[in-house]
Amino acid sequence: MTEPHWLGIARKYVGTREIVGPQHNTTIMGWLKRLKSWIKDDETPWCGTFVAAVMQEAGLPYPNEYPRAKAWADYGARIRTHLIAPGAILVFARQGGGHVGFYVGEDTDCYHVLGGNQGNAVSTVRIAKARCIATRWPKGQPVNGKPVWLKANGQRSENEA
Repeated sequence: MTEPHWLGIARKYVGTREIVGPQHNTTIMGWLKRLKSWIKDDETPWCGTFVAAVMQEAGLPYPNEYPRAKAWADYGARIRTHLIAPGAILVFARQGGGHVGFYVGEDTDCYHVLGGNQGNAVSTVRIAKARCIATRWPKGQPVNGKPVWLKANGQRSENEA
């Protein structure tokens, strides 16, 4: 099973963190500039920006309203959860908005999600499956994989930020 190229791109940014205060992370600011965003800091929720930056770097399209996590719910094509594979884009509901990231695996109760603005960084967290409102795949890209079952290590994220 070969990982999709966009997931490899996303993995190289693990550990990228926002900087609280007047300074801002140059990588995150570079994504915002490259995407021609109206956002001017790294403290505005940036999970959608991270996914868009990865997709752009991979040469794939992204929604016009990419900063809004829930805008990703209509992206590409739906992938059924029993056919889900690493690299799928998962959209979650959360209090005050939404969250978006990439599927890397799952356990009984949670998806393991590689995303931006998770603990103010690019990281992998566990998010309850019950919160998932959309499972998407880039149109025209082959699904090369299947669900990945992982141990339920670590706390479950309740409100990504």
